[in-house]
Amino acid sequence: MSISDSGTLEAAREGGAIRFTFDNSYARLPDRFYARLDPTPVAAPRLLKLNTALAERLGLDPAALATPEGAAILAGNRVPEGAEPIATAYAGHQFGNFVPQLGDGRAILLGEVVAPDDKRFDIQLKGSGRTPFSRGGDGRAAFGPVLREYLVSEAMAALGIPTTRALAAVATGQPVMRETPLPGAVLTRVASSHIRVGTFQFFAARGDVEALRILADHAIARHYPEAAQAANPYRAFLEGVVARQAALVAQWMLIGFIHGVMNTDNTSISGETIDYGPCAFMDAYDAATVFSSIDQMGRYAYGNQPRIMQWNLARLAEAALPLLGETEEAALAVANEVLASFAPAFEGPYIGGLRTKIGLSGDRMGDAALAGDLLKAMAENGADFTLTFRRLCSAAEDEAADTRVRSLFTDPAAYDAWAPRWRARLAEEGDPAARAAAMRAVNPAVIPRNHLVEAALEAAMQRDDLAPFEALLDSLSRPYEDQPGADEPPTPAEMPYMTFCGT
Repeated sequence: MSISDSGTLEAAREGGAIRFTFDNSYARLPDRFYARLDPTPVAAPRLLKLNTALAERLGLDPAALATPEGAAILAGNRVPEGAEPIATAYAGHQFGNFVPQLGDGRAILLGEVVAPDDKRFDIQLKGSGRTPFSRGGDGRAAFGPVLREYLVSEAMAALGIPTTRALAAVATGQPVMRETPLPGAVLTRVASSHIRVGTFQFFAARGDVEALRILADHAIARHYPEAAQAANPYRAFLEGVVARQAALVAQWMLIGFIHGVMNTDNTSISGETIDYGPCAFMDAYDAATVFSSIDQMGRYAYGNQPRIMQWNLARLAEAALPLLGETEEAALAVANEVLASFAPAFEGPYIGGLRTKIGLSGDRMGDAALAGDLLKAMAENGADFTLTFRRLCSAAEDEAADTRVRSLFTDPAAYDAWAPRWRARLAEEGDPAARAAAMRAVNPAVIPRNHLVEAALEAAMQRDDLAPFEALLDSLSRPYEDQPGADEPPTPAEMPYMTFCGT
């Protein structure tokens, strides 16, 4: 760390013994794609948590990252050799309203690491200080939201959901001001890339077709190389994004995940879940469930997520129109044809996933209605989403286990009315034990229960006690294992639950 002539802290640019295999392709794009700047150092970096397994996956040395020198890099006080720190530019629709310039207001992309298997990953510091895109913000992150994103993103990875990952969390030793002073932290986030729908919107809003083409070519090379061989590479690219995002939101729905802030700047081109702000997992099943304090109209409610994702993809197609056809009419025709593929691309994995969750391996007429009727009964009777499906795993091989399922319904008769139809359909399936095992592989026993996440964050923030965080993280790393005591829903005193944006 050093002091500039103006008396401010500056990041030291040092290599040291910690080696990152950087190859920074995004930083080689034209300057209007980003702003070049170093992270703003913090007062007293202290490593809170290092993701050892992920570090090894990236070809990094966990022991070196766990040293004070490693903490300095992960906090932004040192810039590792080969890094080219940038804050990327993007725009976005936020709650349906277009903002022509957003960008990384509190994040710095250190660079891209090429892992031992030749896969490429962004290394980003979130909470690393002001950038030209901060729009009056402090550029910092609070302790709680950093640990929250660490927990939930790693839980999503363990559940098998495409997601950004958390490499490390570092305390800064200095407060950030929100409603009250809060301890600060920096999250090191790993992603396939940080290219967003809003990145395309940024250049479309400026009429910069050259930049749109450069960005699309870069995204194709990085995420959809097969599209380069298509007759219309940009159509093939759009088709790929639509297919991935449709499958992603289907996976969210199947585990009861609510993103909470599905703005277009929070929609990744790679098809990964990104930007864990006011997200949460549903307890009692209700399609209208909203947790976010800023989503007062329920725009991003659980049941709205497929529709919103399609809307976001329509904004991507809108931005890409200059690339999709030689005339506006031709481009619109291409865009509409591709967007029409969203519904089947979502419904296939979603309905197929529901079928698997209730133990059906074949595809029979009436299966979707059977699953839908269960969801309807759950909604009308306050049945816990995760527990209902997990307990059905046992009921699928032993009718005596119905008792634990029906106890989740305020009126158990609702389950009793549904169960005989389910059992009649199960009779057409195979071995009960194999069927139950297949169900347990898709119905998690453990999710990031909101009340447990909050308890872990409170212990960390109020008492500097990371033991509950570590215990919860360990539990979430094994979501498909039965863990007595780890699957309890919240008590009435722990509800209603509300999440808040960390900015």
